[in-house]
Amino acid sequence: MEDVKVVELGVWVAGPAAGGILADWGADVVKIEPPTGDPARMFGRMLGLPQEGHAASPPFEMDNRSKRSVVLDLATEEGRSNALDPLADADVFLTNVRPAALQRLGLDYEAVAGSNPRLVYGLITGYGMAGPDADRAAYDVAAFWARAGLAHLLTRPGDTPPFQRGGMGDHSVGMTLAAAVCAALVARARTGTGQLVTTSLYRQGAYTVSFDLNTFVLTGDPIAVGQRETMGNPCMNNYAAGDGRRFWIVGLQADRHWPALCRAVGHDDWLTDPRYATARDRFINGEQLIGRLDELFATKPLDEWATIFDREADFFWSPINSLEDILRDEQFHAGVGSSTSLMVTPASRWSRPLPTSTARRGNRVGRHRDSANTPTRCSPSSPPADNRRWLRAEWRNSVTGAGQARAHPG
Repeated sequence: MEDVKVVELGVWVAGPAAGGILADWGADVVKIEPPTGDPARMFGRMLGLPQEGHAASPPFEMDNRSKRSVVLDLATEEGRSNALDPLADADVFLTNVRPAALQRLGLDYEAVAGSNPRLVYGLITGYGMAGPDADRAAYDVAAFWARAGLAHLLTRPGDTPPFQRGGMGDHSVGMTLAAAVCAALVARARTGTGQLVTTSLYRQGAYTVSFDLNTFVLTGDPIAVGQRETMGNPCMNNYAAGDGRRFWIVGLQADRHWPALCRAVGHDDWLTDPRYATARDRFINGEQLIGRLDELFATKPLDEWATIFDREADFFWSPINSLEDILRDEQFHAGVGSSTSLMVTPASRWSRPLPTSTARRGNRVGRHRDSANTPTRCSPSSPPADNRRWLRAEWRNSVTGAGQARAHPG
């Protein structure tokens, strides 16, 4: 996406996540922040982290890598006017600000596209563009996790709903918007005209549970919430090894995966045992079989079981990793393409390496403010003197190849 110019008016996680992905893929992303900065800069303080250096807010670093930051006070006429300047010839505008607020600022799709018909306008909302809650404020815990049914579907009977981890819905919806923007850019290459592309946290949540939701819509029957002790398919369950480490076995196809499990645990006799002869028999006797497997798996540490499991081509399984386990996992570093200091993009381009300038750390608020050649740092208490001049210079330089200030650490 080199030479694609993106203006981001994103706050917290969802909008910035989409911008971070496009920046990883080579787009030149300028992030507009208020004088106090994106509120996501406070994540580190919320987590009780020392407020020095890049470790001050790791979640902010994750979603704002490789961007440039400018400060504009959109509460003022001058700030709003300055925001329109880069949008006049930008390729993409990304935002997760509520539609009514965007309209008040004069940054809604109709207003912005009127002066730049080639613009692809990417919008994330909480609940969609229509309906009684179209302008309701939302975090992913509300719209994605709670209202879209994930919390309910992951709650065991009699238990309270589990808590989602930070940014789960936001990062999912950010990936969706990044894909939608790319599709709109392909369409623009054919038609010459940009368009509005939009998604929502609620929609993303519904899509995430669409396996359950569509089954219920078409049959009227919900899929039961799985409980480890009574799983209908004991070959699709989690177990504990003798050292206490847990793992998941994934025997989805009964005829294919059951023999491999029997061989792995040293019980070929189960293949002819009438209690377990068919998938239905194993369902009827599932609780007993799970108890027997619990006893067997407790006899060896996970490393020994891993060696045994890997001898069976049709035995599918995975360790249940902690964060420490992930960072010790060779496959994580080889296949995910990240480092221990900063996670990178959720998708890779295998036939062509990413630009070497990508995956740089985020910048201090207003980091790029005065000119393309002499970027300076800006604190929340000292907003830029002339962002309009800087933005014009940066866009011009990005076309001529002179704009090299795009990802300075710090």
